[in-house]
Amino acid sequence: MSDLNSSTDSPPQRWQVLGPGLLVAATGVGAADLVATLVAGSKYGYALLWAAVLGCVLKIVLVEGAGRYSLATGRTIFEGWQSLGRWTSWYFGPYIVLWGFVYGAAAMSGTGLPLHSLFPALSVTAWGILCGLAGFALVWWGRYALFERVMAVMVGLMFVAMVGAAALTLPNLPALLRGLVPSLPDGSLINVLSVAGGVGGTITLAAYGYWLREKGWHTPQFMRVMRLDNNVAYIVTGLFVVSTLIVGAELLYSSGIAIASGDKGLLSLADVLAERYGPWAGKVFLVGFASAAMSSLLGVWNGVSLMFADFVGRSRGLASGHADTRVSGRYYRWYILWLTFPPMVMMFAGQPVALILAYGVLGALFMPFLAVTLLWLLNTDRTPQEWRNRAWSNAAMAVCTLIFTVLAVTELAKQLAKLG
Repeated sequence: MSDLNSSTDSPPQRWQVLGPGLLVAATGVGAADLVATLVAGSKYGYALLWAAVLGCVLKIVLVEGAGRYSLATGRTIFEGWQSLGRWTSWYFGPYIVLWGFVYGAAAMSGTGLPLHSLFPALSVTAWGILCGLAGFALVWWGRYALFERVMAVMVGLMFVAMVGAAALTLPNLPALLRGLVPSLPDGSLINVLSVAGGVGGTITLAAYGYWLREKGWHTPQFMRVMRLDNNVAYIVTGLFVVSTLIVGAELLYSSGIAIASGDKGLLSLADVLAERYGPWAGKVFLVGFASAAMSSLLGVWNGVSLMFADFVGRSRGLASGHADTRVSGRYYRWYILWLTFPPMVMMFAGQPVALILAYGVLGALFMPFLAVTLLWLLNTDRTPQEWRNRAWSNAAMAVCTLIFTVLAVTELAKQLAKLG
């Protein structure tokens, strides 16, 4: 159930504003983003630090655009997409269904990895299923306020673990400052784009407007607190990602240590920390890793379920905000079920190649889709004149579009190569 009834139409005090932005940022920072940043640090030291900072700035721009559209118009992002033509539904419908099935398995497995390392009595699969069920219970029965508090705890744990790991390595401050100056070491372009494009964002960026609504921020007078919320959230995310790069630069680059690919790379890092600083350091990092994975799982179980519910409701001609499309509504719960139970089969049976390829292709297109549609929505009469893009917003969103298009082409080439 929404917490709108506990909100007033007056903007909250500054200390009350943190919430939806942190949810977007925390949900978007997954294991893949952390490993990409660690790899960048392990390959190039601090040379790509500027790319991590750029990534945070770009995500601030995109999330602010999504939030601004929702507050200025009173419409959801999917209503905005729908106004651009049926082609948006033709893309988004298959994407959100397929994405949820594959992501559900990946999220549960990713959460099970660090918990199995901490408590090996249960397998990765068993821990993953337990985490999926815990997430299911929280978002099925829990109110938004409870969900937000649990996410805040997860963010705190992951932040302390990664920033603490960075502090342990005693970062080289002069080298760190030099890393803020843009440079492109030989062969680093894809790493630059991966770091800049992967800082806290996927489909969950578009969920921001839905979380604003659940928070009770639903009119233009909440614009200032929305922007503060978003800026603070991505500053926290930026510190987290910079800390990850510091760990890669100081702990891995300086020692010539390579880590495994995928989620297991974070387990490798926990082993390196334990060997260098003692078992406690490895365990603290694993707690942070588990918190990062669980925050992503919970954020998707809640936020993307709201997006799916809106998609189904609008496709069936229901009014915006209809009870069936909100928290605890039937379409919302349909997607929670879809995220939780069918993916468990994949955890036991393995991941079918054709499904993973389709997931990779559709997923590669989402961020360019978001950037282009926001440019369209925020520069036309679909948004009131006062809240349309300024020149700097258009420039920043154009950069986002370029980066995500190059990443999409790279990912598509990689997926097509698997067919060869």
